[in-house]
Amino acid sequence: MSRPTRRSTGPTPRRSACRHPLTVGQAARIVGVSPSTLRLWERGGLVATVRNAGGYRLYTPESLAVLKRIRYLRDVRQLNVPAIKEALDRGPRIDDRRYELRALGRKLRDARRRCALSVAEAARLAGISPSFLSAVERSLATASVATLQRLSAAYRTSVLELFELPGKSGRRLRPGDRQVLQAHPGVDIELLAPASSRLESMLFRAAPGAGNAGPYVHDGEELLYVLSGTIEIWLDEQEHFELGAGDSFWFESTRGHRWLNPSATDDATIVWVCGRSPVQAGA
Repeated sequence: MSRPTRRSTGPTPRRSACRHPLTVGQAARIVGVSPSTLRLWERGGLVATVRNAGGYRLYTPESLAVLKRIRYLRDVRQLNVPAIKEALDRGPRIDDRRYELRALGRKLRDARRRCALSVAEAARLAGISPSFLSAVERSLATASVATLQRLSAAYRTSVLELFELPGKSGRRLRPGDRQVLQAHPGVDIELLAPASSRLESMLFRAAPGAGNAGPYVHDGEELLYVLSGTIEIWLDEQEHFELGAGDSFWFESTRGHRWLNPSATDDATIVWVCGRSPVQAGA
């Protein structure tokens, strides 16, 4: 089991994803299934391959993304092959539990007005330009997770409360019942306990090279546990840690923090829990 290691300051260059075709064995190792499973998915019409001059199957970067989606639908959504095929044919519309950031303009505007803040005042608190905030509120621009964290702190709310979530959940949530937020390109967040008023408990799935857009701060504390893959995290741009599967990590949310999945091929899955202060939680 790997352990967090403190390293030198400064960001790590972002690695580019693999762009060349992969053999069946290579694709199977990246996706985490057997070559026979890939062949079964191909025979079932779930994914297409190309052939090289020798007639061997090859998987393109685009088909690799489809394979990862298939595994998610099989393992997390627990769909069978016909249901997976229907989900792939319907495209992004299959998951009506997904809420994209571009739909947050009205919620952000309402939260700002409840706090009696002008656009200029809210922008200053969040460290962004008034023109950009105005564009976000009018759904003409998309805010990053870091910007949403800073805005939610200024509005004394949480990022999760900015999303239109249908009702309250029970104490037990099955995988297929969890709400999914597309928080940033390549980052999906499953809500583990949306009814909790003190804890923001989430399951992060980060694609290779994905992370948050920049450091942000807010009240509270955070605990994360890496289920698979690796992530890098920076605190105040002074401390740098690498975390692997099985590692847990705690820090104060008042420290500027940003993170990244540095892998060029593998997703990272993290349980992330944010503890909110009594004031934030409405106590």
